[in-house]
Amino acid sequence: MATYAVGDVQGCLEPLQCLLQTVKFDPATDMLWSVGDIVNRGPNCLDTLRFFYQLRDSAVVVLGNHDLHLLAVACGARRPAKSDTLDQILDAPDRAELIEWLIHRPLIHHQDGYTLVHAGIPPQWSVKKAMKRAREVEKVLRGPDCVNFLRSMYGNEPAVWSRELQGMERLRVITNYLTRMRYCTAEGWLDLVDKGPEPPCNGKKVSAWFSHANRKAANDRILFGHWASLQGKTDTPNAIGLDTGCVWGGALSLYCLETGAWTRCRCEDGKPLVPA
Repeated sequence: MATYAVGDVQGCLEPLQCLLQTVKFDPATDMLWSVGDIVNRGPNCLDTLRFFYQLRDSAVVVLGNHDLHLLAVACGARRPAKSDTLDQILDAPDRAELIEWLIHRPLIHHQDGYTLVHAGIPPQWSVKKAMKRAREVEKVLRGPDCVNFLRSMYGNEPAVWSRELQGMERLRVITNYLTRMRYCTAEGWLDLVDKGPEPPCNGKKVSAWFSHANRKAANDRILFGHWASLQGKTDTPNAIGLDTGCVWGGALSLYCLETGAWTRCRCEDGKPLVPA
């Protein structure tokens, strides 16, 4: 039995199938973990969502920001963006079944010494605390205030967590930490604008969330995606970056939890190439 974690698929189904064939993935014995963003921007979003749904007994999927955006568009809380590639899902005959499954995915998964999350865990939170905060959002997503939350989750404020936060502001900052964060201060003040591999040189006192020496989850092994420009390079053994920009012409990366082995695949002219 093996457990594999895959980076942001974003509708790039062929590289994913290429990876699983390369490692001889067997859903009867193996598990596939996804850091989220399984849809949007790529060419085969409906087939990718169906693939994970059909594999659901052998897959763990955490929600990414693009998955949450799909949920918002599907329920009418948000209009599609021009760059979205979600129409096939929205027009699919099995749309309701797929959306119902997706909305019940967690924001964090913790098992066997690994924590799976889309963007990361802010320096001021332990894994236990992050999981507790994630459950607040998940509860609302699956309840009667779901549409109101999905309508209100967009935005960069508040920029830092406070215990005094209530309502949608509280849920928004939790969601931003777990699904959108890249740079922040040691106290958790978010910079949700900069996306490059190097900290901005404009006076902002921010660093990559995983680079803060005294962060509370520093000794935990965290699998994350979301940050394609890093190309998986964190220089931090316990922060394992899985997004290597497949949808932007890079590779899709697969990491084996038991062995630490990497497998990468990309597509050119619709044909999977191994290795990347």
